[in-house]
Amino acid sequence: MENEKIAVGLDIGTTKIVAMIGRKNEYGKVEILGIGKSKSLGVHRGVVNNITQTIQSIQQAIKEAETDAGIDVKKVMVGIAGQHIRSLQHSDYITRQNFDEVIEEKDIVELCDQVHKLVMLPGEEIIHVLPQEYKVDGQAEITQPIGMHGARLEANFHVVVGQISSIRNIVRCVTNSGLELGGVNLEPLASANAVLSQEEKEAGVALIDIGGGTTDLAIFKDGIIRHTAVIPFGGNVITEDIKDGCSIIEKQAELLKVKFGSAWPGENKENEIVSIPGLRGREPKEISLKNLSKIIHYRAVEIIEQAFLEIKNYGHEEQRKKLIAGIVITGGGAQLKHLKQLVEYITGMDTRIGFPNEHLAGDTERETTSPIFATAVGLLMKSISNQEQENEEEQEDNSTENRQVEVSKTDETSTENKQTEQLNEDATQQNGKGSTGPRQSFFDRFVEKLKDILDKAE
Repeated sequence: MENEKIAVGLDIGTTKIVAMIGRKNEYGKVEILGIGKSKSLGVHRGVVNNITQTIQSIQQAIKEAETDAGIDVKKVMVGIAGQHIRSLQHSDYITRQNFDEVIEEKDIVELCDQVHKLVMLPGEEIIHVLPQEYKVDGQAEITQPIGMHGARLEANFHVVVGQISSIRNIVRCVTNSGLELGGVNLEPLASANAVLSQEEKEAGVALIDIGGGTTDLAIFKDGIIRHTAVIPFGGNVITEDIKDGCSIIEKQAELLKVKFGSAWPGENKENEIVSIPGLRGREPKEISLKNLSKIIHYRAVEIIEQAFLEIKNYGHEEQRKKLIAGIVITGGGAQLKHLKQLVEYITGMDTRIGFPNEHLAGDTERETTSPIFATAVGLLMKSISNQEQENEEEQEDNSTENRQVEVSKTDETSTENKQTEQLNEDATQQNGKGSTGPRQSFFDRFVEKLKDILDKAE
């Protein structure tokens, strides 16, 4: 097994940290080699608030993944989310000096670099610059300008911005865990790559990733990212409400939510009751499943309405912005019973649960294809993609160097040949030989000179 082809995705979530090791197989699918999970202790709503605890959790997850895969890892692709993330739309352009030549990759890189220089609010940093569509000399709606002629290259960008301190804290946690940072990727984008098909992105789709501490939203239309948002609450607030509403401890509240919880109260009858063991020396507590569903329902409605508000802000009711593929829900919160029906009822849009199995190898374990691992799978895919890009660039650099070496060798050879020819011509002229006669070799000339010296000596 070649360790160079191994990639790692690291999902630093509010409730759990997942390390996923994998590679691309011969069929172009992602093969999962090892998974490590640990309880996330130093993260609140997607933001690191305890460096030491987060480092310990990362190390635990990585160690478990390494043991599972039998491989030591160094470089990881890390996901970033949290309430500090915001996005904005921006247009920019460059004027090309060499407009006689076609537009190349370097022109697009120059345009993106220009957007990276935008002045942000104090303490903010640009995480992603995502081109949406291009204009070449005023001609609009161009998806790929490479190969076209034009003097003015313009583009609309989706710019993702985050707090410098929050990003640096995540980077510090990764590097202090003995790992190398292979890149940072916005978690909604990672989840989208894992669970959405290209057809859905073309038709128009909204991805709602309900995590423990945050709910991430990504909207695609015409195959392009149009809107991203991070809503600062997720499945944990539902657990908190159950804990307070039923007067039980958090661990019991989480178990109740996962095993018996439903987002639709009408499903439960009045007489359906579950018994919870009491604390030490206390009587067991009986909880009505109908009341449990009501608690979950109110908070789930709040989360969905907040996400739907972002979809409305994007302008999905306009004909050209219509989301034909509807909504895809993923993340740990997507496993809540009857959530799909609730989303359809509130939004009036077609909804499905997003499983990260489309890009995974056929023999992947069922547990790994759960929506809970959507972000980790997406980060792993991004890590593999980055590796392939680096390898291609390396090969291009090597071939360029080889060509340069060959050209320089050819130049040296031709120079040597010219110098030799010049010497031969000079020698021929000195010996009184005509240009029509065959050129003498150095050895022949040496023999002739030696003969002359011997003749004179006699």
